[in-house]
Amino acid sequence: MDLIERDEARASLEGLLADAANGRGRVALVTGTVATGKSELLLTLAERAIDLGALAITATGSSAERDLPLGVLSQLVHDAPLTPGERERALDLVHEGTNAALAGSEPLAHMDAQIVHALCTVLLELSERHPLLIVVDDVQHADNASLVCLAYLCRRVRFARVAAVFGHADHGGYAETSFQTELTRQPHCRRVQLPLLSRDGVLELAARRLGPGPAERFAAPWYDLSGGNPLLVTALAEDHEDAGRAAGEPPEDVVVGDRYGHAVLSCLRRGGPRLLRVARGLAVLGGTDGLDELLGLGAADVARAVQALAVAGLLARDGFRHEAARSAVLAEMAPEERAGLFQRAAELAHGSGAPASVVAGHLLSAGRADGAWAVPVLETAARQALRDGLVEPAVAYLKLALHACTDERERVKITTALVRAEWRINPSASAGHFPELTDAMHRGILRGYPAVVLAKALLWHGRFDDAQEVLDHVADPGADLDQEAQAELGAARSWLRSAYPSLVAHLPRALGERGQAALSSVAANRRGRAAAMLEGVLTRGPGDDLIAVSERILRNSKLDEGSLDTVESALLALTYGGAADAAAPWCDLFMEEAITRRAPSRQARLAAVCAEVALRRGDLPAAERHARLALEIMPHTSWGVAVGAPLGTLVLAATAMGKLADVNDLLDVPVQDAMFQTRYGLHYLQARGHYSLVTDHPRAALSDFEWCGRLMDEWGLDVPGLIPWRIDAAEACLRMGGHDRARRLVEGQLARCGTNAPRVQGVAMRLMAAMSEPRHRPMLLRRSSDLLQSAGGDRYELARTLFDLTDAYHALGEYRRAGMITRRATAFARECEAQPLLRALSRGGAGGEAQAADTEPAAMLSDAERRVAALAAAGYTNREIAGKLYVTVSTVEQHLTHTYRKLNITNRADLPTSAELGSSTAILEL
Repeated sequence: MDLIERDEARASLEGLLADAANGRGRVALVTGTVATGKSELLLTLAERAIDLGALAITATGSSAERDLPLGVLSQLVHDAPLTPGERERALDLVHEGTNAALAGSEPLAHMDAQIVHALCTVLLELSERHPLLIVVDDVQHADNASLVCLAYLCRRVRFARVAAVFGHADHGGYAETSFQTELTRQPHCRRVQLPLLSRDGVLELAARRLGPGPAERFAAPWYDLSGGNPLLVTALAEDHEDAGRAAGEPPEDVVVGDRYGHAVLSCLRRGGPRLLRVARGLAVLGGTDGLDELLGLGAADVARAVQALAVAGLLARDGFRHEAARSAVLAEMAPEERAGLFQRAAELAHGSGAPASVVAGHLLSAGRADGAWAVPVLETAARQALRDGLVEPAVAYLKLALHACTDERERVKITTALVRAEWRINPSASAGHFPELTDAMHRGILRGYPAVVLAKALLWHGRFDDAQEVLDHVADPGADLDQEAQAELGAARSWLRSAYPSLVAHLPRALGERGQAALSSVAANRRGRAAAMLEGVLTRGPGDDLIAVSERILRNSKLDEGSLDTVESALLALTYGGAADAAAPWCDLFMEEAITRRAPSRQARLAAVCAEVALRRGDLPAAERHARLALEIMPHTSWGVAVGAPLGTLVLAATAMGKLADVNDLLDVPVQDAMFQTRYGLHYLQARGHYSLVTDHPRAALSDFEWCGRLMDEWGLDVPGLIPWRIDAAEACLRMGGHDRARRLVEGQLARCGTNAPRVQGVAMRLMAAMSEPRHRPMLLRRSSDLLQSAGGDRYELARTLFDLTDAYHALGEYRRAGMITRRATAFARECEAQPLLRALSRGGAGGEAQAADTEPAAMLSDAERRVAALAAAGYTNREIAGKLYVTVSTVEQHLTHTYRKLNITNRADLPTSAELGSSTAILEL
C-alpha cells in the first residue's frame, strides 16, 4: 500500500526518535481505523531507524497468540541484538514468567513484578549502548503479560535513549483499552492519528497507479466506493489493471471486481469478530433496522460496530458502498450460517409486518421456507412480482413455495401459478409440470381455472388429445367451478374457435354455455369480448365498429398477469379485419411495455403480431425484423404449434425480398404435424406456397394453397382477411396456364370480399387485369391501385400493381405514362427492399424510360399545380389539400384537371411520386 497523506505522521515519529537518540525517551501510539496504513508507517519507520542513528527491534501482536504469555515480549527479545549472556538471561526470564503466568489462577492478568523489572532492564541496558526503537504493531492483540511489561517499560523510558512506538487499532472493541489509557496518560507519550484518505489523497494514489489522465476520471468514483480507505482504493486500482490486462486495453468504466471484495473481507477480519458478525448481519438485512434482533446483540453494541464500519469507509448510509462488498461478505459465510441468518431475517420481517416481497426475498436467500406462514407469503410475493413485471423472482418464489408446501390442493394451485409464470419466460419450461397436473386432475384435485390453464398449455404444445380430456373434465355439467373458472370458460370457445378450430367440433357445448354469465371481473369481461371479436372477424368478417371496439379494449389493457390473450386477440382482430394501420401504433406501445416488464415469451408473441401487421402494410424489412426477433427470443421448440405464425411471416417477407437461401433454411426447420390443425398452420402453408411459386414449382404451390383453402372451409374461417387463398391459387394456376380456373378463383374471391376487404380486392383486381385484354388492363390496375391505397397502403402489393401497370402502358405504346409509373413502382419497391421486383422493374422499365419525354413532371407544372399534385400523390383528399393550401376545393379540382392534361394522365393514381414533384413538406414551404 502506498503511503499517501502520511508525511506529517512520519515526520512526527522521526522527530520522536531523534529526541530519544538525545536521551529524551519518547512513546508514540499510532492509531487509526482498519487498513489506514499503520503497519506500513511503522515498517517505514523501522527501516529508517539505522539512518537516524538507532537500532530497531520489532514485534507484532496476533489474536491467535493472545493466550500465550509474554509472546510479544519474546519477539522483541529474539529481535534485539543482545550478547549471548544477555540473551540467555532474557530467555530464562521469559520462560520463568510464562510458567508463572500459566500457573496462576488468572494467567492473562498475573505477572511477577520482579520478572517484569528484569525483562525491562535487559532492554534499557541495551539502549545504553545504542539508541533503541521499539516497534510493536497491532498491540491490541498482544498478550496481557507482554502488555504489563511494555507499560512498565514505557513509564521508565522518559530519560532513556528509547523510542517506543505502538500501532493500535481504534475500531470495534479496540477503541479504548487499559493499555492505551495507560500510555496516553504519560507526559512523554504522543498519539498519532491516521485518518482515511481525502479526495485529493485518492486522486494522488490513482495518479501513481494509472497516470494523471485516468486518475482524474476514476478518483471520484473510487473515493465514493472506498470512503478513502487506502486498502479499498488500492484494490480498485488492481481490479482496473486486471481488467485492462484481460481486455488488452484499459477499461472505460469503473471496475469493481474480486480484489475489491477480498479487500473488504480483509478489513472485516482485521476488525475482529464483532465487526465481522455485524457486517454479516448487514449483508443479510441490507440495512441496520432490526440488526440487533437478528444477531442477538445489544443495540448499543450494534450501533458502535456500525459506526466503526462507517468510520473505516466500508459503509455509506447504513449499507455497503457496493453490491460487490455485500456479495463478498455473504459468499464468505458458511452455507448453514448464511441460511440460518436469512431464515431468521424472514421470521423477524414477517413478524414486524414487512411487505411480502421483503420476507420472500429473505426466504429465497435462505433456500428454505420453514413454518406454515411461509408458503402464503411466497405466493403473495409472486403475485405482486408478476404484476410489477418481475417474472424471474416470481418464478423463484413459486418454486420455493412448491418445495415447501405439503398440502396437495395447495400444491396444485402453486404449480398452476408456476406454469403461468414460467410461460412468460419460456413456454417449453411448463411441459415438465404436465404429468403432475394431469394426475391431479384424474384424482379430482385439479379443477376449475387451473384446469383451463393446463388445457391451454397442452394445446400450445400440440397435445390435443390430452387437452381434449382436460376440457371434457372442466366442462362436465357436474363439475363444481368457481367464478374465475366459469369466466375463463366464457372466453374459451371463442379463443379455441380462432386458434384451434379443428377442436371446436369435438368440444362439449357446455364449454361455452357455462361461462356466458360468469364474467367475474372487468379483465375477464375484456378478455371474453376480445376473443369474441376475433372469432367474429375470422368467421363473419369485420364489423363496422371493429376499430372503435378494438381500440377501446386496447386502451384499457396492460400487460399484467392475464391480459396478453386480450391484447393479442384485439390486435389480430384489427389485422385480419383489414385495419393493420390502426394496429401498428398499438403494437409499438405494447412491445415497449413487454420489454420493460422483462417477459420474453410475451415479447416474442407480440413481435409475431407486429410482424404480421408490418407484412400486411407492405413493410417487408419490418416484418422480417419482428419475425426474426420473435424466433430469437423464443426458440422454435418453445413456440409449439404457434411457430407457424412468425415462421410463415418471415418466409413470406424474405421470399418477397429475394432472400431465398434464408427461406430454404427456414423451411428445413421441422414443425409438428399438429400445427396444421391450427390457424398457425394456415400461415405456414401460404408462406411455403409462395416460396414454391418463386422457385418455379407452381404445382407444389397450388397444392399448399388448396390445402389451406380446404382447412379454412372445413373450419368455417374462409374469410379474405385471414388468408386470401383463392388469389394465391389463381396465381399458381396462371403460372401453369390454367386461365379459366384462375378467373373462377379470382371471381370467387371478389364475391367474398364485399366492401370490407379493399386490400384483398386490390390484389384480386391485379390478377383480373392479368387475365383481361390489354386495352382493359390499365383501368383494372388503376382500380387495384386505388383500392390498395384506400386500405392503408400495402406498399409491396402497390408496387406489384404499378409494375403490371407499367407493362400495360408499354403494351399500349404509352411510354410517357409507363415511365412515370415505373418511377413510382421503383420507389415503393425500394422502400420495401423487394429486390426481385426492383430487378424486374430495372429490366422492364428501361425501354419505356428511353422513349419517354425528357421533361421532368415537375418542370411541366406551375408552382400551384405542383403543390396540389404533390399533396394528391401523397394521398390527401381534395378537401384536405384545400385546407392545407388555404384555397377552395374548386381551385384544387381545376389544378388537378390541368395537371392531368399536361401529364397525359386521367387519374390521381397515375400521378408521379411526391418525391418527383417535391415532398409535401417542401411544397408547403414554397
